[in-house]
Amino acid sequence: MKKFTTILIALLMTACLVAGCAAPAATPEPAAPVATPEPAPQEPAPTPEPEPVELIVFAAASMTETMTQIADLYKAVAPNVTIVYNFDSSGTLKTQIQEGADCDLFISAAQKQMNELDSSKDATVNPDALDFVLQGTRLNLLENKVALVVPEGNPKSIVSFADIANCDLIALGNSDVPVGQYSIEILTNLGLLEGLEKAKKISYGTNVKEVTTQVSEASVDCGIVYATDAFSAGLAVADLATADMCKQVIYPAAVLNVSKQQDAAKAFLAYLQSPDALAVFEGVGFAPAA
Repeated sequence: MKKFTTILIALLMTACLVAGCAAPAATPEPAAPVATPEPAPQEPAPTPEPEPVELIVFAAASMTETMTQIADLYKAVAPNVTIVYNFDSSGTLKTQIQEGADCDLFISAAQKQMNELDSSKDATVNPDALDFVLQGTRLNLLENKVALVVPEGNPKSIVSFADIANCDLIALGNSDVPVGQYSIEILTNLGLLEGLEKAKKISYGTNVKEVTTQVSEASVDCGIVYATDAFSAGLAVADLATADMCKQVIYPAAVLNVSKQQDAAKAFLAYLQSPDALAVFEGVGFAPAA
């Protein structure tokens, strides 16, 4: 019996080996979850510095003080823009533009000089059919007044335009500059121009600053300038021209189509209409053009 049992166990073991019996596999432990790394915070891309721009502005001499002050204010708005001014009579500036001078923005003290550069105007005001104004940018920027000014102490006791008849010498701008054209219009309407010319009582200046200098130095008895120049030069105003003496004094401005910096010029022209710029203009007697 014992022998039989031994044989049976051996047969069972052999059968198990043949059948591929094996111990049950151990259940694997679940893998520990892998932590997903937090994405690194993205640094904002640096804003590129704007390219430096040189903006050339031709402006009437009567705007020297105000435009210089406004250029300083504009640095806070557009620090990359350097404004280069050319101040002179509007007629001289118009001629320089016509002859090819670099200019991005033109501000005249009268419509006449701007009209002569504007191709949208007809031959009556633009006889040479010049084309320098960038269409869509021209606007009336400011209004000024024409003033009769006298030296300190007013030696000839001049208190009105009619008193010019009693002066020995008056300073006027040349006939090719706006202040001179307004002056001639006033004196013609008052019936004084012919007599002053015949008596050689007129001393001419090439721009309004030369006229204010002659009055400041008392080399003349009186002079006709813009009210803003009288303020800037500290001159006493004897009288202001009325609407029946001369036409409205409007300063037009426009970007030029020959400008290489048209976008910068448009931006600066827009700034000249801002409250900050208008405060500077109004501080010396300019008014926004109606």
